[in-house]
Amino acid sequence: MLEIIDLHAKIADTDTEIIRGLNLTVKAGEVAAIMGPNGSGKSTLSYILSGREDYEVTSGDIRYNGESILELDASERAAKGIFLAFQYPVEIPGVATMQFLKVAMNEQRKARGEAELTTPEFIRTVKEGAAKLKIDPDMLKRPLNVGFSGGEKKRAEILQMALLEPKLCVLDETDSGLDIDALKIVSDGVNALRSPDRAFVVITHYQRLLEHIVPDTVHVLYKGQIIRTGGKELALELEANGYADVIGEAAE
Repeated sequence: MLEIIDLHAKIADTDTEIIRGLNLTVKAGEVAAIMGPNGSGKSTLSYILSGREDYEVTSGDIRYNGESILELDASERAAKGIFLAFQYPVEIPGVATMQFLKVAMNEQRKARGEAELTTPEFIRTVKEGAAKLKIDPDMLKRPLNVGFSGGEKKRAEILQMALLEPKLCVLDETDSGLDIDALKIVSDGVNALRSPDRAFVVITHYQRLLEHIVPDTVHVLYKGQIIRTGGKELALELEANGYADVIGEAAE
């Protein structure tokens, strides 16, 4: 589903290269965890996949379902089923959460050639999704993310993901700032979406998230490159020993 080929990327309008020859393949149905020390390029990778304009790909390719997406902007990538859950979801005053969800859902349905939801269908669908994530209905009446706690913002992101039904879900440190209860609720929401035709790229620092969202593969990202790939046991190794040994082996 996702193939990244010898990708090099920098911060736009600078010479600061962040991604330096990254190769990664994620198959449909797979949950791929990306781990690595601070400053390795993990969040940058998520932004580049989603089409954020602050970064410039200088060489290499990103192929999604066999098609290069480098020339597609963020909205076009979203319409094709690529979703990014932010590490720090932004507050958007003046934009009602329910209105945002309705527009987003109907735009996504339009992109898939499906009919728009009627108002009763939309309300029922959102209420059902919110209940599964233990989201207070009053929260949905507020402007998007405004006044939400960290856990509420992350649950709102997972609700968006569930309602939009993307095919490639990129989670940028979704566990950041979550307590144990919120982490389990968010993880359960992600696990409910796992399917043979959907892939996940889960970016995290910590094994604790991967105890709840068990990955098929774990990739260590360091200085803009994947330096080691393994199964779920690799995350346990990193939790126990840190990154020094893996980095040392890659340098040999």
